[in-house]
Amino acid sequence: MGRSTGLAGPAGAVADTDPVDGTALRVGDPHTVDGTALRVGDPCAVEGTASRVGDTDPVDEVVRRVRDTLEEVFAAVAETGADTAALLAPVSGPGREPVAADLAGLRPGLRARLAGHPLVSGVGFVAAPGLLADAPGWLEWWQRGPGGAVRPLLLDLDPEHSAYSDYTHWDWYTLPRETGRRAVAGPYVDYLCSDEYSLTLSAPVGLGGRFAGVAAADVYLRHFEAAVLPVLQRLPAPARLVNARGRVAASTDPDHLAGSLTKGPDFAAVLAGPPAEHRAQGLRMLPCGGTPLVLVTTED
Repeated sequence: MGRSTGLAGPAGAVADTDPVDGTALRVGDPHTVDGTALRVGDPCAVEGTASRVGDTDPVDEVVRRVRDTLEEVFAAVAETGADTAALLAPVSGPGREPVAADLAGLRPGLRARLAGHPLVSGVGFVAAPGLLADAPGWLEWWQRGPGGAVRPLLLDLDPEHSAYSDYTHWDWYTLPRETGRRAVAGPYVDYLCSDEYSLTLSAPVGLGGRFAGVAAADVYLRHFEAAVLPVLQRLPAPARLVNARGRVAASTDPDHLAGSLTKGPDFAAVLAGPPAEHRAQGLRMLPCGGTPLVLVTTED
């Protein structure tokens, strides 16, 4: 997670690691990116070969693949949020405030999530300012290093010395706080954790009826693209996946590259509305299976 700088070109481009000889991917089969096993959702074939799902609309295939990919990561986010609420509830109340040391109890679970969710490169809890009695802000964050080793993020949040002391304006924090719902932020260059193009998936954590912070997980953009671009490429028209702010998370549209900001329709309203197809300004827009991304393509 970190600060967005925008992307100057096709972000996170990697070689297509799905089969290219006409072999269909099977449900649940792993494939790898940079040696990391990833699980894919619905079966599809690359290079225009036949799908094994019958006459399913290719748009529906995209929605399912995005849903399955994101829900794997959101599972880690939900587990972190539940652990955080359970950990802090006993030490919060009238005359009692949690302290940073209390969050150390999250560490076994965070390490387990990094081991159990191959798409997740970093995971943790980010405290709301004022939640902790002994720290103005706090990130209990663990990540997978270049060699695969799991390690904590050690960050100076002293406002007199750190440019990262105020994280409350970043989308991965503000979207869950403002909407009360899950969010996808990015892609952006993650200077805070990895210096990689990344997406951050987050959800609000409540404590005693108040907003206590966010549980979140990072995904390298190249891994997300490897999972979803093969099915996006099967669509008959250029398409892109955008978040509530209109930021492009993946794209086959040369006019809307990953990382760019899409202007036009209110994508937040599309996500907040019924889970149905929307059409406006010559665009076909479909929420991706209850996840906070919208598939955008041109009307038929």
